[in-house]
Parts: sequence; C-alpha cells; structure tokens
Amino acid sequence: MAAETHYPSSKVVLCNAGAGAAAGVIAATFVCPLDVIKTRFQVHGLSALSGGAVKGSIIVGSLERIFQKEGLRGMYRGLTPTVLALLPNWAVYFTIYEQLKSFLDDGNHQLSIGANMIAASGAGAATTIATNPLWVVKTRLQTQGMRAGVVPYRGTLSALRRIAHEEGIRGLYSGLVPALAGISHVAIQFPTYEKIKVYLADQGNTTTDKLGARDVAVASSVSKIFASTLTYPHEVVRSRLQEQGHHSEKRYSGLIDCINKVFQQEGIPGFYRGCATNLLRTTPAAVITFTSFEMIHRFLVTLCPPERPHTL
Repeated sequence: MAAETHYPSSKVVLCNAGAGAAAGVIAATFVCPLDVIKTRFQVHGLSALSGGAVKGSIIVGSLERIFQKEGLRGMYRGLTPTVLALLPNWAVYFTIYEQLKSFLDDGNHQLSIGANMIAASGAGAATTIATNPLWVVKTRLQTQGMRAGVVPYRGTLSALRRIAHEEGIRGLYSGLVPALAGISHVAIQFPTYEKIKVYLADQGNTTTDKLGARDVAVASSVSKIFASTLTYPHEVVRSRLQEQGHHSEKRYSGLIDCINKVFQQEGIPGFYRGCATNLLRTTPAAVITFTSFEMIHRFLVTLCPPERPHTL
C-alpha cells in the first residue's frame, strides 16, 4: 500500500487499522443485498431463490422477491455480523499485511511475488481464524428466511450464544477449513493488485502511494475478478457447511463429503453457483474497499507528522 517508512510504527498500525476498518464497513453496507442473494444461491440454488419462475434479470427478480416477502430488513440480513466481522477483519488484515511486507522488504521497496503471497497468506490466516464465528452467523441469518420449521435467530449475539450452546466450538468454526483454503484468494489477489499498481505507477511516471482513485479502482477490480474466478468453488463449499445447523438436516458430514456430493449431483457448475452474482458484488466491493483504504489511509497519515531525525 502506501509508503510508510518515515512514520512511527505505532502510528502506522493505527492508520492501517483505522483505514482498513472504515473501508470494509463502507463496502459491506453498499453491497449487502447482493451478498444475501449470493449466499442463498450458493446454499439453496436458483429455484429456491427465484421461486421457480425467473423473468428478466435473476438479480433484480431475486431482490424484488426478497423485498416483497421479507421487506427491507430481508435485503440486509446478516449486515450486523458482517460489519462486526469486517471491522476486525480488514483492520487486522491490512495491519498484518503491511507489517509482513515491511518484514519481508529487502530494502528496495519492491517485494517479489512470492514475498507478497506470503504476506497476504499470513494476514489472511490470522483474520480468517479470528472472524470465522461471525461469518457462520452471517450465513445462518441470511438463509434462515428460507429454512422452514427452524426457530429463527433473533440477532447476532443471540445466534452466537445459541450456536455455542447447541453446537459448541465446532459449530462456531464450521466451514473453517474451506475458509482457510480461501487464503489462496488473497494470495492471488494482493500480489496481482500490487503488480498492477506498480505497472500503472510506471505508466504515469509516479509512485504507487500517489496513484489516483481511478488507477486504484482499476487495479483492485482486475485483481479481484482474476482471484475470485480462480478460487470461487471454496466459497460454495464453505457456505453449505456453515449453513448447516443443529436443527437442520445434515446434508454433508464434512468437507470431503460436501465436495463429493456437489460434484456428483451438480457437476462442475455446482461449484460456481452464484459466481456471476458474486462478481457483481465483490468487484464493486473490492473497488470501494481498496480505494477507500488508500484515500482514508493517506488522510490519516497526513494527521501524523513525520518523525524528525534525532541529532547527537
């Protein structure tokens, strides 16, 4: 991200954390309705999502159906746990990512692809483990309107307590293995993002920390589409495992069973359920997140005056 070698490490951490948290919340709020559709499509399929009759745009039709049946609240199901997860998620992610980049920097400020992948993977693993319970709650809240005969969760804290009581730690960390497999996503996305930024900076005869919002948007959108398309199947598997609750029928006994059944029953297309909707959601979300991060980060850095060199 932005160059930070002249600032005290504590202020750098606060700038990264603050900018990352703010950027994540802005993006999550903007694309939440599309996230609801994507999650329901992954878990229950197109027929359940559209009521069996699709006319015109699937996305528009699905939004209308959700709004008619569940109101505005239905379109924003799972927003609270999403925000609660994204606050630490992006705050921790960008902080650890920048710290690992600094640690791996060989002095020329141009990390290799391998070093970028290590930094992105390390940050991804830390945030995935820390926030998995909230992602489980988000998935349950977003799909509970489609699960007949199941007592609904009243809210985020209620869901966390019930899952912990009824299913234990295993329930809170359902879907963790495929979620950790999703680290491959950031391991592809972030190095691609950094390389595109370097290319655009060279083309504009400037530095990466001075790129305009348009260039940041281009870099973030291209890297997100590339990474999402390559790694999408793990999201389908993760959503299906997380959706299973204590009171619902267990369709899958575990990760391998889920993969085998999806492949046997639906083939390769089953692993790409909701992929188009996901790209329509994640691409603008990535643009908003990364552009917001860069702009907010630069603003916060201006509030921290450079450290004056000590004289003997």
